[in-house]
Amino acid sequence: MKTILTIILLLNVPITTIAQHKKAYQLFDAYGNKTTYHKMAEQAINNDIILFGEIHNNPISHWLQYELTKDIHNKIGKKFLLGAEMFESDNQLILNEYLKGLIPERNFEAEAKLWNNYKTDYKTIVKYAKENSISFIASNIPRRYAAMVNRGGFEALEALSDKALTYIAPLPVMYDPELPGYKRMLEMTQMPGHRNENLPKAQAVKDATMAHFIQNNIKNDAIMLHLHGAYHSNNYEGIVWHLNKLDEDQKIMTISTVEQSTVDKLDSSNQGLAYFIIVVTETMTKTY
Repeated sequence: MKTILTIILLLNVPITTIAQHKKAYQLFDAYGNKTTYHKMAEQAINNDIILFGEIHNNPISHWLQYELTKDIHNKIGKKFLLGAEMFESDNQLILNEYLKGLIPERNFEAEAKLWNNYKTDYKTIVKYAKENSISFIASNIPRRYAAMVNRGGFEALEALSDKALTYIAPLPVMYDPELPGYKRMLEMTQMPGHRNENLPKAQAVKDATMAHFIQNNIKNDAIMLHLHGAYHSNNYEGIVWHLNKLDEDQKIMTISTVEQSTVDKLDSSNQGLAYFIIVVTETMTKTY
């Protein structure tokens, strides 16, 4: 009996050891040094704008967004506000109506242009904003206008009405085609005979519009946490570039999310993406 018990215990040792060292994610600073969620949250409140770059179907991104929302709000109270790429600017009215309790949830979810993963990934944050009277900014350009740029360049926007133009960044849209992110986008998507010079412009008008609505709502010492795909702020480009053009003195903190085969060390290719980088194991379950 003792022999059997000893064998069972020995078999359990390596299994337990492996399980104890399984990590879902690890936080790093821009230089590849390991850091903690506590340090990231503490640093966040020393900035005007926190740009949280997610992987859209990554549950760790969404969980940390929710936790950071609660922690910043609990620390600074009424100065806190939210913004997100996932809500288009022409949906601000219905978003406000829902947050103020003027319309029920069923009407909001039926009539707003919500992403397919809204209920799994963003609903908890929106409900938290509603329950705590937190302003939530719908910052993204209406997709139909981004599609216009993709087809006809920035010039296509000049045909819009004055009302339509209130939903996008002021014309002319600031654009630097030499920014590495925009150049890579063009290189990665081009096909022989199908090169679309307008594709990075469509990305730029999204970045410019999000920066525009972020900037317009940062008032009275407010701090905004803004949610978006990581590519909109990686390498301090995209939204960051546009925000700096609007006000180079404001304090901006960026967070990025990446997936790696191991979370113990930050790959050299991911260093410098943001002030804080969330490394998630690539085997993590996806939300869609």
